[in-house]
Amino acid sequence: MARFQFLHAADLHLDSPLIGLSCKSADFAKKVELASRQAFDNLVRTAIEEKCRFVVLSGDVFDREQRHYPTGLYFVQGMKRLGEAGIKVFVVLGNHDAGNRFTDKLRYEGNVHVFDRKHAGSEPIEEVGVVVHGRSFPRWDTDENLALGYPAPTPGVFNVGVLHTACTGNAGDHAPYAPCTVDQLRNHGYDYWALGHVHGFAVLSEVPHIVYSGNLQGRNPREVGAKGAVLVTVEDGKVVAVEHQALDVVRWAAVTIDATPHTDRGPFIDDVRNRLAEAYEEAGDRALAVRIRVTGKTALHHELHLQRTSVMADVEDVSATLGQEVWVEKFLVATEPPPAPVAVDPTVAGRLDTEIRRLAGDGYLAARIEEKLAVIRTKLPKNAHAEEFLERMKREMADRAANVALSLIDEANHALH
Repeated sequence: MARFQFLHAADLHLDSPLIGLSCKSADFAKKVELASRQAFDNLVRTAIEEKCRFVVLSGDVFDREQRHYPTGLYFVQGMKRLGEAGIKVFVVLGNHDAGNRFTDKLRYEGNVHVFDRKHAGSEPIEEVGVVVHGRSFPRWDTDENLALGYPAPTPGVFNVGVLHTACTGNAGDHAPYAPCTVDQLRNHGYDYWALGHVHGFAVLSEVPHIVYSGNLQGRNPREVGAKGAVLVTVEDGKVVAVEHQALDVVRWAAVTIDATPHTDRGPFIDDVRNRLAEAYEEAGDRALAVRIRVTGKTALHHELHLQRTSVMADVEDVSATLGQEVWVEKFLVATEPPPAPVAVDPTVAGRLDTEIRRLAGDGYLAARIEEKLAVIRTKLPKNAHAEEFLERMKREMADRAANVALSLIDEANHALH
């Protein structure tokens, strides 16, 4: 059996918005808007440059909420470019694809095979001695174990299983669609399982290889680090290399800064700049969106809370010195004050301090915030992004309000002493 390469990708989510970034600036909004398409173009280019014999796409090419038909046509054109290079493509539809109305209306060239929704099938590639097996989601909320119905391996060839699944114990916070187990896949007899649905690159097994490629382009602050596809090299019927190829255009990063040693804002901002520079260097030539979280028991605690706007302006100023494509997506302050050098006045500030902590601790503030958010919820469009925003506000606002109030009290107390 000859040496050959193929590319495994999943969760392209073409034209899916990158949550939380489009309002940062006009230039960055454009970069964000094009990110998933440019990552897809990188996928096509890589397959051609590496002379891959075929490409497998393990589901969720599109978003379930995506209704823009030109998005589908853009994907079809990419498949055509692969066909012109002699590259076959094998696609299973994932939960998002199954819920998208235009998925079945797309018409592909002869190099593309989309696996059936009703039963698993097998497609041979005789010139390289490969059989690709797969099944598409019959509906978006599929909860049956689709892998149970996959055909037995074809003897004497390299068998690839293409599956969109929440593999038990490895799905993280992803919905438990089409669940299966690693042992089940391992015992099925295929040489390589190309998985989709989980958005992080992961090798679940090496004998045989069971691999999540991760998504092609990070879409939110939880999807940090390199995103892309997997280049697989096969020689004499054995996998000899599994290489993750970074194809993303906008990179997400999370930076945590311990402010404990800082007593002045200047050195703290220098620390921020150094950490951002490290993240930018790791991202290569990509646009970088960073979420910064500040922790520690620090003398800067009150300043970080009470002068949040000016601190944030300083942070954005230093990020601008690193390059035109570094954006601070969010600046989170989770610090604590250092031990108070003097006792708090028990007749005024101390009583206020105690009362605010009581209100925050017994859920009073959270309940009042929930009431306000309930009113706001009726005025927002009903979609996942709006719900995510409201849930985040519910989690964060009570603590933030209490911190600001306590900082004001403590600052006043220090001024009196």
